[in-house]
Amino acid sequence: MCILTGMWLSVKAGKLTVAASVTAGIVGFLVLVGGGYAGLSLLVTFFVLGVLATRHQRANKAQVSGNEPDSEKRKASQVLANGGVAAMVGLISLLDPTHRSLYVLMMAASLSAATADTLSSELGTVYGKRFFNILHFRKEERGLDGVVSVEGTLLGLAGSTIIAGIYALFVGLDRGFLVIMITGTAGNLFDSVLGAALERKQLLHNDLVNLFTTLFAALLVLLFR
Repeated sequence: MCILTGMWLSVKAGKLTVAASVTAGIVGFLVLVGGGYAGLSLLVTFFVLGVLATRHQRANKAQVSGNEPDSEKRKASQVLANGGVAAMVGLISLLDPTHRSLYVLMMAASLSAATADTLSSELGTVYGKRFFNILHFRKEERGLDGVVSVEGTLLGLAGSTIIAGIYALFVGLDRGFLVIMITGTAGNLFDSVLGAALERKQLLHNDLVNLFTTLFAALLVLLFR
């Protein structure tokens, strides 16, 4: 019922298209059955933080980019790009409940990376002071694919820490807290590398970059087993 309510509210508030809302409902259901309320809380936290970060100083960000303010209404492809890996891991957890704790950690890592990426890009554009290309560290204009700032990276780390904190509320304060922070930050940096190396050359679309970012963070958890 809470998922259905969330779907309706998201459409009503103009945050998701109808197709995106249905997609989000499926993602939420798989995360819930595979990761319990811990997984669903992580997903909701990412969504709320993403909405707030996107809305924050939209006009200012539009002036920087020279474009009209981006719509807050997300499409189905964007939902899958950020939450698809968590949903896939939830399905695997449902089929293999013996390793559920590992899968919940992988869910958290994927959503940590998605949160870090969203906060660093949306808020880093506003609060960043010096911007440079992540591949060669030369100064470049803010807003370009693969361009990062210290401030944006730290804001991304804050997002990863929040996700890690939600995880700890359900699972307890263990090494998973640090794993989520590390994998989320690593995923955020990986996103920037893909942006500079491939997205800027139009070899990858932004949605695919985000999907690969969350997948990278989830798989990175396996190194900490």
